[in-house]
Amino acid sequence: MSEVLGKQPPARLVTPGASAIALSTASVYPDSSADAFEMASRLGYEGVEIMVGIDEISQDIDAVQRLQEYHQLPVIAVHAPCLLITQRVWGTEPWGKLRRSAEMARRVGADVVVVHPPFRWQREYAKQFLTGIAELEAETGIAFGVENMYPWRTARRELQVYAPGWDPVEHDCAHVTLDLSHTASALVDPVRMAMDLGARLRHLHITDGTGSAKDEHLVPGRGTQPAAELLELLAVRGFDGHVVVEINTRRCADREERELDLAESLAFTRLHLAAAVTD
Repeated sequence: MSEVLGKQPPARLVTPGASAIALSTASVYPDSSADAFEMASRLGYEGVEIMVGIDEISQDIDAVQRLQEYHQLPVIAVHAPCLLITQRVWGTEPWGKLRRSAEMARRVGADVVVVHPPFRWQREYAKQFLTGIAELEAETGIAFGVENMYPWRTARRELQVYAPGWDPVEHDCAHVTLDLSHTASALVDPVRMAMDLGARLRHLHITDGTGSAKDEHLVPGRGTQPAAELLELLAVRGFDGHVVVEINTRRCADREERELDLAESLAFTRLHLAAAVTD
């Protein structure tokens, strides 16, 4: 065996520059943010992303700080309440939501706020979005990672519901969040998107999808997205942004199955961020 190994080119272990693998609290829904902290700590995640949602704990900065201190886990990012079901969380004014998200990020020590592009019917917000995001970044010192979305599809048509668009590659965003469930629904290549983004790629939601019109958020490796290839590419390039597991576990039969999905996602991500490559 040693003779065979001796004939191989030298290998090195490649790890990301300063990336920690964090768990999005959305990954444990309908369990609470408190449950997310507990599971993240026990399973070996290195941080948490707070999805500000209908869970009251996720809206309470003091409660999040107490969880952070109790579990000794950093909050590395805050996901602003941008979903249809969170339209009334922290009020209805979009810029107010983003300012409050930045305030939570500042108080818990996070350096990224994840934000979706506006819906087309949010006309004034959409008109000012790119300029306003740049101004917020300059004012707060927080990176606002604009997340890639996807066209909404029916059996007969494709609907463009985001403005200025669902693809941040095409727009002047200094920081971008790349989500692999969304690339699956948009039928685009996340590796190509990451390469096109270059240094603008600040934050990664590692998950998976099959190309369905539904936003599936599968365990990475269970869909059709090149999740492994993307993680290995980022490792080789010394990506120092955040890597966040954001999966859908709502269909899990019980807590044990949910934890197995979270553990599998963490193991997959760790494996491919520590990819053996040849010099």
